[in-house]
Amino acid sequence: MRPHAPAVLAGLAIALGVVAVIALGTGAVGLSPGEVIAVLADRLGLGDAPANHVAIVWSIRLPRALLAILVGAALGTAGATLQGVVRNPLADPALVGVSGGAALGAVGAFVLGAPLLASASLGRWIVPGAAFAGALLASRLALRLARVGGTTSGATLLLAGIGIAALSGAGVGILVYLADDAALRSIAFWNLGSLGGATWPLLAVAAPVIAIGLALVPHLAGPLDRLALGELEARHAGVDVDRVTRRAIAATSLAVGAAVACCGAIGFVGLVVPYLARAALGPGHRALLPASALGGALLLVAADLAARTVVAPAELPVGILTALVGAPVLLAVVRGGRASELLA
Repeated sequence: MRPHAPAVLAGLAIALGVVAVIALGTGAVGLSPGEVIAVLADRLGLGDAPANHVAIVWSIRLPRALLAILVGAALGTAGATLQGVVRNPLADPALVGVSGGAALGAVGAFVLGAPLLASASLGRWIVPGAAFAGALLASRLALRLARVGGTTSGATLLLAGIGIAALSGAGVGILVYLADDAALRSIAFWNLGSLGGATWPLLAVAAPVIAIGLALVPHLAGPLDRLALGELEARHAGVDVDRVTRRAIAATSLAVGAAVACCGAIGFVGLVVPYLARAALGPGHRALLPASALGGALLLVAADLAARTVVAPAELPVGILTALVGAPVLLAVVRGGRASELLA
């Protein structure tokens, strides 16, 4: 870990806290940071705040902010982890089939599960459940296909993931062709990504799954550092490459599957945030992983804040804003002549 890494991590954590407080106070009813903190203190039994302020922050804005933090951390950490496994800084969850499997599950629910979606008790869980199941099945299939001769390598995993993503895309295309107008609108909105469905019940289901996925990742920091030298070198250094690969895919599939299930497809977070963290802190995963988690959370909270305010009272899909941020960063890297470093 580089000497300035603790300062960078602390700065990211402080920035995340500041942006989160601003997000909690921003909306049709504006609240100052002091009023937001008073609401949080009220819920902890440490103060008293107006009931309407408590309802706005606690019931509407806080679940959304917390979901943005969790999803951003999941996408950023997953990107850094997968890039370490396949030793390619351009890898992200989409390249190992996780996002494609989630999309296929969600679109299948929209098109084939219309009667269930109409159910008051089951409807809100059908699409997230189908997306999560699709993500897990896709990652499991990628691992199985990538296992050749009793071993699993990052290169074969990447190729298997690309193939599964292509098949998932074809399946989505077929389902879109069969969909009616109502389903098409739902599919289009889901594909753009949104945090608008955040509620405490949804958070209660998603948070433990994402937390488990994130908790499994820090233990992989050392093996991922040695794996960066090459699979053969890592094996000579005592790294069980197969085991590390399986654990990395399991952890990222849990976290990303739950994130995509809740919010839809949100791109570029898992690609751009680890790249910026690596540029600031170097390739060591002990600093890179927490920096990617904090950076992903910060980016998504800020993007969601912008999504709610740029065209208020309407709301932009947050996936559009992450693409507007991420794509120029990637193009700037190419323009700056550093594309060869990424592809090396």
